Amino acid sequence: MENSRRSFLKTATLLAGVAAVPVSFISREAYAAKVAKAAMQYQDSPKGTASCSSCIQFIPGKSAKADGSCKVVDGSISPKGWCLAYSAKS
Repeated sequence: MENSRRSFLKTATLLAGVAAVPVSFISREAYAAKVAKAAMQYQDSPKGTASCSSCIQFIPGKSAKADGSCKVVDGSISPKGWCLAYSAKS
């Protein structure tokens, strides 16, 4: 009985280690990948008083009215836009 327990524990430990290996090979780029506009329900207009220009994720363009980018959403982002990733600057 002890021998089968020991075998079970060795096998379970080995399987857990093998399952963890692929996670360690995921690149930083994969973690940094941005989400499509459609998936985040991006819109070029604000939602009430919430707009991209007041979001912590927004990276401004060359001027206040120019499109910028987002840390979460892929593509060109309007400062007057809005999406599900909106989080007000504090």
